[in-house]
Amino acid sequence: MLGRWIDPITRRRWQRFCRTRRAFYSLWALVLLYVVGLCANFLANDKPLVVRYEGDWYFPVFFFYPGTDFGGELSTRVDYKDLAQEARFADESGNWMVFAPLPFGPHENIPPADIDAGQTIQVSFFREPHVASVDLNDELEIRRAQSPEFFFGGSDLREIRGTAFGDYWRVGDDFKQAVARRFDNQPAGAITVLATNPSDEQVELSLSPFEPRSRAPKIVRVLLREAGVEGRNQEVSFNAAGEAVSELPTLWQDLSENDRQMVLAGVQDRFTGLVPDERVSLGGATYRVRFSREDVAYPFRPTHEHPLGLDNAGRDVLARILYALRISLNFGFLLVIATMVVGTIIGGVQGYSAGWLDLIGQRLIEIWESLPFLYVIILLGSVFGQSFGLLLLVYALFNWIGISYYMRGEFLKLRKQPFIEAARVMGIPPVKIMWRHMLPNSLVPLITFFPFSLVGAISVLTALDYLGFGLPPPTPSWGELLSQAQEHPYAWWLILYPAVALFIVLLLTVFIGEGIRSAFDPRVANRIE
Repeated sequence: MLGRWIDPITRRRWQRFCRTRRAFYSLWALVLLYVVGLCANFLANDKPLVVRYEGDWYFPVFFFYPGTDFGGELSTRVDYKDLAQEARFADESGNWMVFAPLPFGPHENIPPADIDAGQTIQVSFFREPHVASVDLNDELEIRRAQSPEFFFGGSDLREIRGTAFGDYWRVGDDFKQAVARRFDNQPAGAITVLATNPSDEQVELSLSPFEPRSRAPKIVRVLLREAGVEGRNQEVSFNAAGEAVSELPTLWQDLSENDRQMVLAGVQDRFTGLVPDERVSLGGATYRVRFSREDVAYPFRPTHEHPLGLDNAGRDVLARILYALRISLNFGFLLVIATMVVGTIIGGVQGYSAGWLDLIGQRLIEIWESLPFLYVIILLGSVFGQSFGLLLLVYALFNWIGISYYMRGEFLKLRKQPFIEAARVMGIPPVKIMWRHMLPNSLVPLITFFPFSLVGAISVLTALDYLGFGLPPPTPSWGELLSQAQEHPYAWWLILYPAVALFIVLLLTVFIGEGIRSAFDPRVANRIE
């Protein structure tokens, strides 16, 4: 059927393109993505697709309806999600509305209270180490002590006064040298070492920094801190009903009833606000109890309702990626078409005319090409404001130069062909010669460079949005999401999903370009099989 409308050469090129399976499937995949982008309003929207109210039909996705149309008192914008919760839209009322599969728009700011951050509270029991201090003389004998019972077998100061510190804790030479420097009134830095007792239990011994004084000290204070308590911390999670949703720690059974009630009360209070740390005593040890809950702060991680997370303004990332897909492809297609039209006209006129017109045109193009594109964008954006149309216009004014070189070469090659010379002799106007005879024979550069130009257009738009010189906020953009990821390094979803979307679109377009280039390759067409 296509044979009636397509010439044999084009048909063979299309067949060669279809034989390149990677390019063929990439073409249909890109078409599908473009259709998805065009239908973004029906896939992700905070306004319902259709509303049935009091026997009338409404289509908020297409039209604006004031609040008075739905029984309100003000002619303001309707919050359809709140409206759907009212009694007039109950099941038996006959009024209903249908939302998009993703009921969130690209500009909708989700309130933190609407985010399901998990309905559990994590209770952490942090074992606080025992701490004591002892004063030693130059013979390393104990002179004074504070809270020594835990470190000296339950003995108090009266029992350990005058005894050698080494009888209880074995210390190394580095600790002894540090103590000796202080008794010699020599400067010494802070030091922390581990000491062991005959039962191989460990303790941290710390000395504070020392500066020389007018007289040498007679005692040196040593701080003792229980070692290895970090491994004794325990955790448990509770739901809103006060039930444990994880395995109860071993210490939970040993807590008193009052301590358990205190912990459960803290769990309930944490669901509504912040709760200070509490302390409980168990077996001669003190535990600090901390109540933790994941509070909503933007950007926020993916959840069940927001599978790709939210950005720094509380907007759904999936919705913004879908709308950014449509904007990027529309921008790319419009830009490439505009630049190819301008480049074909200018390059064709130069190639057909040749002579002094071609020479002057080339010099003017070289001057125009030397203008800094980014500075022009910044200047015009500051004067007229950032917009889709301005960005498209400015980039099109600079992007046509490359394709004009190729079209100039094609027209220069064709202008001396016999059929063109015959058309001139017959008196056919130059415009008609270029349009009817030269352009159809010069389409190969336009077709083969189209996909690669599309890749460049999408990449430049993303880069400009990333730098802040692209589309105005809050326009959905992959580059803007990547810029947010730089400001919030922990928000991995802001760099992963936009980067994957950009990668897929560019990869499919490159595959299509390779298939077109292979299909139009004259070496393949002239090969003897």
